[in-house]
Amino acid sequence: MNTSSQGLFVGRDGKSLLVTFVLVSSLFLLWGFCNGMIDVMDKHFQEELSLSKAQSAWVQFAHYLGYFLMSLPAGWLAIKLGYKGGIITGLLLVALGGFWFIPATKINGMVHSGQVSSTTAFIAFLAGVCIIASGLTFLETIANPYTTVLGDQRYAATRINLAQSCNGIGWILGPIAGSLFFYSKNVQGVSTGNQTLYIPYAAVGVVVIVLAVVFYFANIPDIKAEDDYHLDDTVRGAAKSIWAHPHFVLAVVAQFLYVAAQAGIFSFFINYMTAEVPPIPAGWQSGLGTLSTHAGILQGWLLGWFETSKAGVLVLSNKGASNLASLGFVCFLVGRFSGAALLRKFVAHKLLGLYGVMNVIATFLVFCKLGWLSVTCVFLSYFFMSIMFPTIFALGIFGLGAQAKKASSFIVMAIVGGALLPKLMGYVADEFDMSRGFIVPMVCFVFIAFYGFNWPKFSKTESLRGEQVSLGS
Repeated sequence: MNTSSQGLFVGRDGKSLLVTFVLVSSLFLLWGFCNGMIDVMDKHFQEELSLSKAQSAWVQFAHYLGYFLMSLPAGWLAIKLGYKGGIITGLLLVALGGFWFIPATKINGMVHSGQVSSTTAFIAFLAGVCIIASGLTFLETIANPYTTVLGDQRYAATRINLAQSCNGIGWILGPIAGSLFFYSKNVQGVSTGNQTLYIPYAAVGVVVIVLAVVFYFANIPDIKAEDDYHLDDTVRGAAKSIWAHPHFVLAVVAQFLYVAAQAGIFSFFINYMTAEVPPIPAGWQSGLGTLSTHAGILQGWLLGWFETSKAGVLVLSNKGASNLASLGFVCFLVGRFSGAALLRKFVAHKLLGLYGVMNVIATFLVFCKLGWLSVTCVFLSYFFMSIMFPTIFALGIFGLGAQAKKASSFIVMAIVGGALLPKLMGYVADEFDMSRGFIVPMVCFVFIAFYGFNWPKFSKTESLRGEQVSLGS
């Protein structure tokens, strides 16, 4: 293992890789924005198409199915075309999916005239979701491991967390776009979300075409990861298998469970906030009325966050909960930035284990239905999820050399957990209530904590940052 530290963004040849890192980080913002919109789409389809929570989770299924289907082809293409070719391919696929939402919206408009069924319209939207996810798979399969080699290996977890912080910014903006276009209403108070849903996706299509051109002309060096386990050596003409290393195998499992937990919490956030949050104090409503004499526009905007329930109490509206999701992603982003700083001082596997334990506690308290304490714990879960995806990724591909690209494709394939377990969480919520549904992500976080604390045993390595490395066969 090469331990000669040049710096956070300085390669082994002494050249700065900061510009390349910044350019690649823009991809993280892109898929954060797309994922943020996905996470506020469920409630829209529940109401527009009369779907149950479990049925609306088909949105997540289609999204993560794209990851599952395209992760291995993306890894293969990354090996054949290099980082640049794989990134451009992914961007073009995202553009195709974004533009598909235009005809999907037209198909949806035929439902009211009886020309197509609501199921057909739903499938049309799901197709666009799946195509975009297929493109994002290329970007995640390539960009995640690429950030780990853009400088000293000891700071691999720090770099990937910094890059993923851009993902957090995109996740803040995504729900805001969703609230504007998925939950919009006309002056008569009638929902216009089905007619305007395509707008942010078409905008994404334009942006990624521009990005593809930028990457085509940019300098994206094809840097090889360090081969600490000598996987690139051949034994009787065949390379050693990545599956012989438990730290990689269990990273695939941990990533499956993490994305499952994340997708469930993110996608049912609006359901939780509109159904489980205690009634808003009556004084808030009178306060908003007073505000109208001083700031009518602000008052109108804030009133859109609330509505009166059938029981006659003030509760969060769908639009208000969608906007509030951005606060959750602010917690997520703060966790990413602070986590990146902590990872420069503390070993990655211990921090992952600690955050896993904290999320077990947070989701258990949500499950217990403790009023505003449980509501607060939902936001705390966003904070403690922040470092999990990139840190599991960095720990999983540690020391795998040229085969890191192949390993990356399997870890990205594990994202299919986001397609499966939200349906289970939705089923539990349909049978009991949304609070009880949090038992599903709680179990996932138990395993993640186990993986983090036991990573040195699985990898036969002191730490991701350690100077001394004890490598097994």
